Amino acid sequence: MDTESIPRWGWLLGSLFAASILAQLVNLLVLFPLGLPEAYQVVTMIAAMSPVLIYVGVWYDEDRQHYWEYSRLRIAGDVSFVVLGAVLGSSMILVAIVDTGLPLLLRDVLAMGGGFLAAWGLFWWRNPGLYRRE
Repeated sequence: MDTESIPRWGWLLGSLFAASILAQLVNLLVLFPLGLPEAYQVVTMIAAMSPVLIYVGVWYDEDRQHYWEYSRLRIAGDVSFVVLGAVLGSSMILVAIVDTGLPLLLRDVLAMGGGFLAAWGLFWWRNPGLYRRE
């Protein structure tokens, strides 16, 4: 894939769209039949979108290309940390606010904020040198 063929926002938009479709399929085919309450469907959406938000930037920025020289196992561990952080961060926020009477959109936005911050925080914790200016 070539970063020059489509601008960053195009890669981001297309990847986020694909991640949202995948998350909804997981919700409909796996999690809802297992009894996941509909209020928590946003957790899978955040878990699917978090790696996209982080890794499109890492893939697109020239000064972060050295990240791809790590082993596949290390990168898989980083992706796992990102997904786990997104699930934990968004779940903690949702558990705290799900019964407060807040509108659904506001609950989802707050959960997204918590999930994305936790995911990026774990990614940064594992890769602090990736964001240092020298």
